[in-house]
Amino acid sequence: MAPGNESYPQPRGALAREGTSVDDMVTRLSEEIVAGRWPPGTRLTAAGIAARFSVSRTPVREAFGHLFAMGLVERRPNRGVVTASIDAPTLFAMFEAMAELEAACARFCAWRMPLAERRALQALHESSRGLLAAHRQAEYSAFNDRFHSALYDGSRSDHLIELTRATRARLQPFRHTQFAIERRTLHSFDEHAAIVAAVLAGDGAAAAEAARAHVLSVARSAHCYVESRSESTP
Repeated sequence: MAPGNESYPQPRGALAREGTSVDDMVTRLSEEIVAGRWPPGTRLTAAGIAARFSVSRTPVREAFGHLFAMGLVERRPNRGVVTASIDAPTLFAMFEAMAELEAACARFCAWRMPLAERRALQALHESSRGLLAAHRQAEYSAFNDRFHSALYDGSRSDHLIELTRATRARLQPFRHTQFAIERRTLHSFDEHAAIVAAVLAGDGAAAAEAARAHVLSVARSAHCYVESRSESTP
């Protein structure tokens, strides 16, 4: 139990290296909250988190700010920072907005990407076949982030890219849960293939529809994961 934080026991195997960055803390804590390790209402203190990650309280407070923006924690009178309940309608509404943002990115990619960049996107997509065959889910998850970043950059719309990245950052821990669902990586690959084919063909409408369908599929997978974790949490 972390000193000064009796209400914040560490989850099994939750070790952190000394000098952990804010991003590392946000990633670790957000994944644990989404995975149901911290039931709604669990109190998180700056002292306890700082002790766990071997950092001062200043970066912990910054990490709390990111978690608050993600909707994963809330501040309550006389209790401080506590884990929030994950509201399914709100989560789906965020994914719905993300689907439209990514649809716009894909549409612009089909219209604006030069041929060399389209072929690079296709090569990036094809490079993930080996990860599927080897069942390397963690590496496929990292590839998935690179693939979507390539779509954002290919839109050539700075304001759209900014909005899309901000929304993705808020949804990131939920997006990553999709690969805990059986055969999700295979479906993800096929959905990416549809986006790439439309971009290569310069078909903006088809690219937008493929991207929209892909993100909504991710939303359904994330919802299934969150529901399964909440049912298994005592």
